[in-house]
Amino acid sequence: MLDLQFVRANLELVEEKLRARGADPAALLGDFRALDKSRREAITLAEQEKALLNQLSQQVGELNRVGKQKDAELLEAATRAVLAEKRRIEEETRAIQADTRRIEEETRAIKAETQRLKEETQKIQAETLRLRAETRTRKEMLEGLDTSATDLDEKLRQSLARVPNLTRDEVPVGLSESDNKTVKTWGEPRKFDFTPKPHWEIGEALGILDLERAAKLSGARFAVYMGAGARLERALISFMLDLHTSKHGYTEVLPPFMVNSKSLFGTGQLPKFAEDLFRCSDADAEAATRGEYKDSDHWLIPTAEVPVTNLYRDEILDESRLPISFTAYTPCFRAEAGAAGKDTRGIIRQHQFQKVELVKFTRPDESDAQHERLTRDAEEILETLGLPYRRVLLCTGDTGFSSAKTYDLEVWLPGQNLYREISSCSNFDAFQARRANIRYRPSAAQGAKAKPEFVHTLNGSGLAVGRTWLAILENYQQADGSVLIPESLRPYMGGLDRIVRES
Repeated sequence: MLDLQFVRANLELVEEKLRARGADPAALLGDFRALDKSRREAITLAEQEKALLNQLSQQVGELNRVGKQKDAELLEAATRAVLAEKRRIEEETRAIQADTRRIEEETRAIKAETQRLKEETQKIQAETLRLRAETRTRKEMLEGLDTSATDLDEKLRQSLARVPNLTRDEVPVGLSESDNKTVKTWGEPRKFDFTPKPHWEIGEALGILDLERAAKLSGARFAVYMGAGARLERALISFMLDLHTSKHGYTEVLPPFMVNSKSLFGTGQLPKFAEDLFRCSDADAEAATRGEYKDSDHWLIPTAEVPVTNLYRDEILDESRLPISFTAYTPCFRAEAGAAGKDTRGIIRQHQFQKVELVKFTRPDESDAQHERLTRDAEEILETLGLPYRRVLLCTGDTGFSSAKTYDLEVWLPGQNLYREISSCSNFDAFQARRANIRYRPSAAQGAKAKPEFVHTLNGSGLAVGRTWLAILENYQQADGSVLIPESLRPYMGGLDRIVRES
């Protein structure tokens, strides 16, 4: 999520960046200016009401003090009256005739003073009641203003929740993958002395890939791996995790495969991409669309990025722990709502697939270097397997919703005579951290406690296992229909060096 203060101060820049993505700023930001103005006006009025309430409270306190003083004066006057009456009686005994007129005059004067004090007390009580009534009215107005400001805050938050991250200035401007920029190519595509086949034909011929029975079990976009094919999938997972943990310094994590909607909001899948997710019966997609995110609902994860990034949601990390690097194997589940008619053959686009993910939490000043390092870690998997690939810097229109900058690694597939994405390595800056409230506390000099700041999050596939599987089939296929196993994988395959059709 973008910072509200930044959007307010740089609205024209934000609109320009959104247009570069091919988005309509008016549709995404809506009446941002009007909402923000109304919010600030409500806050200003609320502050004014609070100040007035303080003044009224002081006035009520002063009136209470004066009222108590008048009550004391009344008591004193009554006491004087009693004493005067006592004197009168005593003096009557001695000189009833002489002092009667004077005593009566004193009594009348005391009664008059008593009446005056009563009237003043009644006025004070009436004013106190008026001020208390006004205070109650002001409190109700303040509660209304506070509610209004809170509602406007929520509307602004929901508005910003649908606004994508701002891409870096070095990201090429463009609207589609045709505007992406190739920044690196590795490996020479193999020259075949026969026509290379696509992976679905190789897998079916070897009896290691059964798409027909998968469709019987689960419908389209599922796969069943058999025999050496299943073992190759498992070998790739172990190989990738071992390389990332033993050489690249990642800590392995095995997270849940279901998460709640708060987690999906944190990484940016909700609310915008609810239709691309599989949800359990306790998950309410409409509630998520309204901006209501829960702790107790369940959604199948589209990628390990979601649970691993949210490990530190609502936490403050110590700076000395950064950067933190995690790797995780999980199955991934995607509805592929917008993929009708695309990649209908083979296992390029599946509802369920395996992936090894790389996730990093870094200081802002280190995120660029860590992005390059994470991308290199993913590239080394391809290089160790001997799979030709290219690194592509995505243009503004092809960059994902949460990302500020993304490199795609595209592996060469000779059976289809094209490069296909096998990993996306992204720097999200503070976008996800702000949504998930993941912060770190910078080290401060002389023992002072520094203010927490948002971390930068990064992630990438290291790699998509199914696409690595099919890339091995297509790149290592032989004229006799067998498939060679890359040397680096053979220890994970029990020494098997070639996949042939089992009798």
